[in-house]
Amino acid sequence: MPEKIIKIATLCCCYNRISKTTLFLNSLLKQAVPDHCHLDFYLLDDNSPDMTGARVKEMFPQVNVVHGTGSLFWAGGMRTLWAEVLRRDEYDFYLLLNDDVVLSADALERLLAAYSQAKSGGNILLGTVLDPKSGKITYGGRKIKNFITGSTFMQTPDAERLKICEIGNANIMLVDRATVNKIGILTDIYTHGFADFDYTYTAVKNGLQVWVAPGYYGHCENDHGVSWLSGKVPLKKRIEHLYSPKGLAFREYRTFINRHFSFMLPAAYFKLWLKTLFPFIYDSFKKEQV
Repeated sequence: MPEKIIKIATLCCCYNRISKTTLFLNSLLKQAVPDHCHLDFYLLDDNSPDMTGARVKEMFPQVNVVHGTGSLFWAGGMRTLWAEVLRRDEYDFYLLLNDDVVLSADALERLLAAYSQAKSGGNILLGTVLDPKSGKITYGGRKIKNFITGSTFMQTPDAERLKICEIGNANIMLVDRATVNKIGILTDIYTHGFADFDYTYTAVKNGLQVWVAPGYYGHCENDHGVSWLSGKVPLKKRIEHLYSPKGLAFREYRTFINRHFSFMLPAAYFKLWLKTLFPFIYDSFKKEQV
């Protein structure tokens, strides 16, 4: 009897960085997968000025390019793309990826093999990625060390086994059909960040499992740095950064805390304003906590 075909949809968004998107797609399309797996590739281009979507379609005709409005940001783009993929077909797995990741040659093969360690449906697997220069972990899965405050630490992957976690980044995130059937896709309450953290923790709160897959799956620089947020930056700019979806995203951070760690809402409010108004005091306080 022939082996059942496993259908996998890869989902990624891009905006105006054709060089990074090309590197990412080259690493994705070269992935070795088992014969019983079928991959479909989906990319949402959010109206890039550099015509990323059109150029990708020329270079990689096997990629299904979906066009955004130009104002979707990451969470809106991934949500829009995921909804479109669900309208087109039904898949066994949805692999969420960032276009600044360069995948290891065997990343997908190892990720699927790792999934077989899960005992039942309803699982999310997170692939850990490293900074290409320092070799340090940049994105992956996080373990909650205090369920009242919501404080977390990065979960270092085991060499061979899945490790449980609660919150994670969607730089490499494998979601099975059972998870989507139970909790749906990314919520529409986030514009850019926090949607992946919210999705993974929502899964946990609904009795599903979130795992850090064994080993490492590629390279990705940390692009969430806010080193420019200092006393040298004018206050007006710091406040703009506080509210910006690609900055500290104050309103959406507050929403995330209120949904999952509501006891800490006043402290979260205070922390972000302290970081914005008095960055030197915040940095000193943070160093004392280390």
